[in-house]
Amino acid sequence: MKKISSQKRNVFWSKFFTYFYMVVLSIIIIYPLLITISSAFKAGNVSAFSLDFNSKWTLNNFRRLFDETLYGSWYKNTLIIAVFTMICQVSIVTLAGYTYSRYRFAGRKNSLKLFLIIQMVPTMAALTAFYVMALLLNALDQYWFLTLIYIGGGIPMNTWLMKGYFDTVPIDLDESAKLDGAGHFRIFWQIILPLVKPMIAVQALWAFMGPFGDYMLARFLLRSQEKITVAVGLQSFISNARDQKVALFAAGAILIAVPIVTLFFFLQKHFVSGLIAGGTKG
Repeated sequence: MKKISSQKRNVFWSKFFTYFYMVVLSIIIIYPLLITISSAFKAGNVSAFSLDFNSKWTLNNFRRLFDETLYGSWYKNTLIIAVFTMICQVSIVTLAGYTYSRYRFAGRKNSLKLFLIIQMVPTMAALTAFYVMALLLNALDQYWFLTLIYIGGGIPMNTWLMKGYFDTVPIDLDESAKLDGAGHFRIFWQIILPLVKPMIAVQALWAFMGPFGDYMLARFLLRSQEKITVAVGLQSFISNARDQKVALFAAGAILIAVPIVTLFFFLQKHFVSGLIAGGTKG
């Protein structure tokens, strides 16, 4: 009886701390979101972020965002960069991960180690190098250069992650397909690729989110007001302590979430684990 009672107490405290942790984490995440929503829909001039749902609500801040600022151009710029970054990075990382997982070639281990070393270098340390490269290539204030940096910056670590996921796919599938006469590309495209859709979906979401959240690189390499990204543009609303456009900042921050949430719901059917568990059955 004592043993059973002790087990019940352990289960109780385990559940208690689990739910307590989840509640605290939810508060940390939801509270800033509520403040942003409250500030975005407030009428009149808002000088500071505050959680107040009693004031009059309006959509005027969203209208002002597009009528009085270049937010529409910033939004379009970021979307273009994010889409190209996502497509190119996911394509490269998927092919690279499959290659490192399934083939043995000279320099394989050393190149994987090089990827890790490159990933250890923080972006801040490379800002000067990026700026010099942009000057040499006449690429300062150009979208294509910033997009290439985003793509290249995500390749090293994501290749490692993709390789690890490909490693979980049983090699027996490749061997069986080869016996049936399938070539390398057919094995990759029709057999292996459908099994790694969860990781591809995750990679796509990460790559798409990057340009929306990045401030430093975009601020450093894009100079024209009409060419900057939405993160840089929003920061300009609150950079002046004497004239902070808090309501416009909050409204713009909410609109940033729209394409990201849309992509998440589009990809969520692929965020499933255990697809490979029955891959070799039958």
